[in-house]
Amino acid sequence: MLKRAFILGATALTVAVACASFANAATLRDKWCKDVHLRFFVGGAEGDAFASIVYNGAKQAEQDLGASVDYVFSGWAPEKMTQQLREAVASHPDGIAMMGHPGEAAIMPLAEQASKAGIKMMYQNVPLPNVVAKFGGGYVGAQQKPQGKALGEEAVRRFGLKSGDKAIVLGPFDQQPERYEREGATADALSAAGVVVTKLVAPAEAAADPNILIPTITAALLNQPDTKLIVYPGGQQLGNVPAFMAAAGKKPGQVIAVGFDTSPQIVEAFKAGWVQLTADQQPFLQGYMPILSLCQQIVYGLAPIDVDTGAGFVTPENYKAVAGLAKEGLR
Repeated sequence: MLKRAFILGATALTVAVACASFANAATLRDKWCKDVHLRFFVGGAEGDAFASIVYNGAKQAEQDLGASVDYVFSGWAPEKMTQQLREAVASHPDGIAMMGHPGEAAIMPLAEQASKAGIKMMYQNVPLPNVVAKFGGGYVGAQQKPQGKALGEEAVRRFGLKSGDKAIVLGPFDQQPERYEREGATADALSAAGVVVTKLVAPAEAAADPNILIPTITAALLNQPDTKLIVYPGGQQLGNVPAFMAAAGKKPGQVIAVGFDTSPQIVEAFKAGWVQLTADQQPFLQGYMPILSLCQQIVYGLAPIDVDTGAGFVTPENYKAVAGLAKEGLR
């Protein structure tokens, strides 16, 4: 009888726990961030390949969570971003998701102002570890140096590059070191294998209009016709490889093209043989996750999140797996 009573008691406890679980489920909130006002830095210009995916991720988060979000487009110009961040802090939203392109020296005093004003911060695409360490926030994006190094090492392995081969690495080498850490790491990895590397400046404006690099690239290939490989610093430039190579009189695959990101243009370039390798950094997450984290911080008092969005490589063998999503502006 005692054993039976124990079983009945255990059953009643199980039912009680189950009922409690259902009660908790009933308290889940829809649009739980609806009273929060955020400002989100998309980075590029409206409609550009990379910024469009970031924007789509942010818009999805806005719709899912209910937050009110103002979007800021900067054309990838660091000075413009800095001024826009100054204006954003002055407008006093609940939170700001900021691109890290201006660098730590430019953002540090504005992050301090935001902290004193109680504005929550998140950063995307370019990490700012010193700013985060001093004034808080989280980071969503690829870790620049490891991703750049991995791309260089993969290029050496995949294409059998050897000592004495020549490569060109394009990057923002005219800007602060944290901006070209990724491309610099790619150049270092190639150099470590004995590849002779020429670094060329890709100005910030080239992210918005990659055609301005045509004279630079064609001149470099005329000066160094035995170039085996070119590293491009972003999706807009990598997607423009057909135009660069046509201007230089090169056929698909004649100069190996590698770089970063995916886009509809890059998918088509893979299909036609113009592009051979790219490192994916999942810009959709760089849009979605900062807004999610800001909402969690402001509404639930949770800690900022850090997400490494570096997802490995897209190659001629696997690009079809992301082709459909890329054409939808999601990858």
